[in-house]
Amino acid sequence: MNHKIELKSENLHSSFNKEYKPILTIQSGDTIETRTPDIQWGYSSHKGEERVIYHSRENEERLGHPLIGPFAIEGAKPGMVLEVRINQNVPGWYGRNWAGGTPAWQNEKLGIADSERLQVNWTLDAELMTGTGTLSGKEFSVALSPFLGLIGLAPGEAGTHRTSPPYRTGGNIDCKELVAGSSLFLPVEVEGALLSFGDGHAVQGDGENSGTAIECPMDLVNLTVVLHEEMELAMPKAKTPAGWVTFGFDEDLNEAAATALDEMVGLIQQFHSLSKTEATALASVAVDLHVTQIVNGVKGVHAILPHGAIR
Repeated sequence: MNHKIELKSENLHSSFNKEYKPILTIQSGDTIETRTPDIQWGYSSHKGEERVIYHSRENEERLGHPLIGPFAIEGAKPGMVLEVRINQNVPGWYGRNWAGGTPAWQNEKLGIADSERLQVNWTLDAELMTGTGTLSGKEFSVALSPFLGLIGLAPGEAGTHRTSPPYRTGGNIDCKELVAGSSLFLPVEVEGALLSFGDGHAVQGDGENSGTAIECPMDLVNLTVVLHEEMELAMPKAKTPAGWVTFGFDEDLNEAAATALDEMVGLIQQFHSLSKTEATALASVAVDLHVTQIVNGVKGVHAILPHGAIR
């Protein structure tokens, strides 16, 4: 079944909590189709139209990312795995990114923490897949590669959880590989799974170095959910057009890298019936480690095994 979800405040929230009431209960195999607001909780469908500003139905004291959901998946139980198939991500006509002017660690290192906060306004063309923005009077163009920065399930721990850090159950992973054609696999920790998503990115480099991608609304997000009852998973993993991807999250970048690598080594062991040492040897010649993002408090590293790299 295809569920078309209206973009309205009643369908938006800004944190994770296993006690949140789902906006809809759906079945494994169902598809969700919707729009998502920009990072500042606004949406405009075309140039010249005033942005509509939305609000969180959960009335959080401090707003994080605007999320559609949560969606309960019938029959989902802790220990299962939810596959989220990313069918379409169509960016809206505008986007923004920012740099400097905040006491983030990377700004301190670059010496721009006390500078004026820079906002770059981008005009996006979803047909040509290009974005144009102006800096110092010069127009720059970038190729778009849209994805959702945030797809996640409710964590099993009690209480309300911020949207900014990624979790074992996904969330603000900010991985640019999760484009259309990808499947993200997430471990279920609560009854119903409670899937939420948002944070449209028109394009982002690995690291999300200034703290933001080109943050944009999505005119169309189309996702299909598939529940896997027998699959076991400790951390998110993904099958993308670039290859298999495993993730690690930690305040320490070394620890994040170690988790991503360990998860990938385990995947290679599973694929090829090898010992851990043998799989690590193969990983060293076939797997790339990328810094996913350095800006969410909990840093991210993802390992990529390209399709066909090991035959």
